[in-house]
Amino acid sequence: MENEPERKKKRIPVLSWMRDPIDVNLSNKCPLKYIPSLDPRLTVALQNTGITSLFPVQVAVWHETIGPGGFERDLCINSPTGSGKTLAYALPIVQALSTRSVRCLRALVVLPTRDLALQVKEVFAAIAPAVGLSVGLAVGQSSIAHEISELIKKPKFEAGICYDPEIFPIGLESSVDILVATPGRLIDHINSTKGFTLEHLSYLVVDETDRLLRESYQSWLPTVIQLTRANTEALFPSPKPFLPSAFDSLRTIRRCGIERGFKGRVYPRFVKMVLSATLTQDPGKLSQLDLHHPLFLTTGERRYQLPEQLRSLNLICEPSLKPLYLVALLQTLKGEKSIVFTSSVESTHRLCTLLNNFEDLQITIKEYTGLQRQSLRSKTLKAFREGEIQVLVSSDAMTRGMDVEGIKNVINYDMPPYIKTYVHRAGRSARAGQDGCCFTLLHKGEVRRFKKMLEKADSSSTPYTVPSDSIESLRSTYASALEKLKENVQLENQKKRKTSFRSPAARTKRRL
Repeated sequence: MENEPERKKKRIPVLSWMRDPIDVNLSNKCPLKYIPSLDPRLTVALQNTGITSLFPVQVAVWHETIGPGGFERDLCINSPTGSGKTLAYALPIVQALSTRSVRCLRALVVLPTRDLALQVKEVFAAIAPAVGLSVGLAVGQSSIAHEISELIKKPKFEAGICYDPEIFPIGLESSVDILVATPGRLIDHINSTKGFTLEHLSYLVVDETDRLLRESYQSWLPTVIQLTRANTEALFPSPKPFLPSAFDSLRTIRRCGIERGFKGRVYPRFVKMVLSATLTQDPGKLSQLDLHHPLFLTTGERRYQLPEQLRSLNLICEPSLKPLYLVALLQTLKGEKSIVFTSSVESTHRLCTLLNNFEDLQITIKEYTGLQRQSLRSKTLKAFREGEIQVLVSSDAMTRGMDVEGIKNVINYDMPPYIKTYVHRAGRSARAGQDGCCFTLLHKGEVRRFKKMLEKADSSSTPYTVPSDSIESLRSTYASALEKLKENVQLENQKKRKTSFRSPAARTKRRL
């Protein structure tokens, strides 16, 4: 009890609008035919992807955007991994944009990594074309010149009609209605791409908000906020009488008017939606978003929440034999799709190499880290999704937001340092209401700290054991695998030394 006053001093104040959240659990899973005002074309597009109903978080967000809420307030959504947050914002944004026929960039989704952006783009691409909308990607996966050719086009005007260049600058315009981007490449386009503009932006989605607020990413957020604020405050000039009817809907994008319920605001206003499985409550960080009368949607009262169908299990290991316990565990899982998480990129590489040196394991194992080339990561992820790879050994590059269907198990080879990391790792399994397990390998000295960590998510872990004879039978194989690992490391170090000693001219010639 003597530490209680000290804990109170460190406690971060909770913003008033976060004290009275909307509980997403009050919404039930709902068949598409009962979703009010859902465009029939979107219903068909969703059904074509195998979706026949919406999850609670998706229903709740729909109610606050397309339903009675009508995008009147910015939304902050805190919901467990695998609960369907991507479609929760993609669907209402696509529905709202489908009522306007002129193409310009009106919705921007920002994510911290390329892999996440690619995944979110696929969700939008599955539904947006059904209502005539185009989706773009700006992540640095390809050259910026290629991205520019995909995002910007020259307009085609009707012959014989005079246009006011102050309203419609001749030359360049957006090829996309919705852009999914990473922060760095977004800033590149804002600073250097001719014709790229946020002046018509109506929706900003900040996905994986915690990570995007924690790192500056070239000050992308203040830049976007400043640009959109300036555009919202500017009055749209009166249209000239000779403008063709094709531009009628563009007038509505920045038309002047008063927003319902909020005096003096331009309507329709610029809407922000921020999402995370572990949304920060730090007022200083949230203030960066410049939220408008924010509405907080969350699943229950806890900040840290695990999927309902997830089983947390712990396996006590002898430190020197930890790889053997992992191999024995993988054997008991019999090839089920699994992700093994380590504490670093180097640990990931060495553990994956070691596992592949075990004889007769009969499990296809690959590594996945943020330092690999994007093309290699994409190839590995595709093979993992299609079942060609049974086990992925990963650094925390895979912890946030990545959605791979059918992952039965998550294995923490290294105990996560924080509950937030555990939540994001564990959430790769038990997604969309499916069953899943999260195993954590522990030394005896880590048990107490692990237990206290899980209490922050109001959760606990069940002990799990592997047969002792399995460990004994693997000892000789383990010794051989360790020797091969040492040889692999020596060869890799030799290659690194040769590369580092090569002259600058030779290195340049090799890259070319």
